[in-house]
Amino acid sequence: MTIQTGDRVRFEYTGRLTDGTVFDTSRESVAEESGLAEDFPDRDYDALTVEVGSERLVEGLDEAMVGMTEGESKTVTVPPEKGYGEHRADNIAEFDLEVFGDALQRDEPEEGMHVQTQQGMIGEVLEIEDGIVTVDFNHELAGQTIEFDIEILEIEEQ
Repeated sequence: MTIQTGDRVRFEYTGRLTDGTVFDTSRESVAEESGLAEDFPDRDYDALTVEVGSERLVEGLDEAMVGMTEGESKTVTVPPEKGYGEHRADNIAEFDLEVFGDALQRDEPEEGMHVQTQQGMIGEVLEIEDGIVTVDFNHELAGQTIEFDIEILEIEEQ
């Protein structure tokens, strides 16, 4: 049976940048090898189950599963437009330092810190200069071509 849109699929994966840097995985051994397990010690590493076409995965990975069979493995290269999008200048915003600091309701902002808006957007503080805080709301993998090694463990037909 081949995977079709709407099928529930259980699969293992490893996501990496084109330089080989692992940014995510479902495999504990890969997480330990790459240092992810040390960076995220409380995370459970286990296969994922998703409905193909439900938009829970990046588009390029979702599309790559269609037509695969149980037990099949492959490596998928996902360009930015089918992954986390292009890096967009309009996703970088500037805020008055005083207002921004008050909104944090804690210590002063620092370059490199991650913040979340009331709407749930996550950004990284890029710079604090002359009373202005610059925050990048692009996904950290925006603009990157990424690769996934995937192995289909189980297919539940719809």
